Amino acid sequence: GGRSRRGTGERDGARPRRPPAALPRERRLILGVGVAWIDVPRFEAAERRHGVRLHRRLFTEQELRYAAARARGVESLAVRFAAKLAARRALGLSRAHWQEIEVVRRRGEAPGLRFHGRAAEAAERSGVTRAALTLTHDPACCVGQVVLESDA
Repeated sequence: GGRSRRGTGERDGARPRRPPAALPRERRLILGVGVAWIDVPRFEAAERRHGVRLHRRLFTEQELRYAAARARGVESLAVRFAAKLAARRALGLSRAHWQEIEVVRRRGEAPGLRFHGRAAEAAERSGVTRAALTLTHDPACCVGQVVLESDA
């Protein structure tokens, strides 16, 4: 059969396959990477303790509306908090208001980031032209990953 020989790239005596031709790529420089993991039950406990005050401090109205429309709204907010924390780390910011980093999502599109205030100033100073965001969540934990890039 067509079994591969581990690590050799050969298949039963056949010539090794050529790698696919490289696609033209835009050249980008990675300026910063941030990753944050949030424990959902712990976030939910903080939400019960602090309620509306926590929401107003961490999230924009748009983020709160988005989460309210979801069946798993607590996870939606927790993963947005993970994204904000990851973005702060990627930007190297310790003193930006949480609402200055906003997770946005348009219908049919992947989530993205919008920076305001000090976060926008830091991104501009660093030359950030793109912020790639990855979110994943389940009832136990949430992870946000941010990669900040500049056109090379």
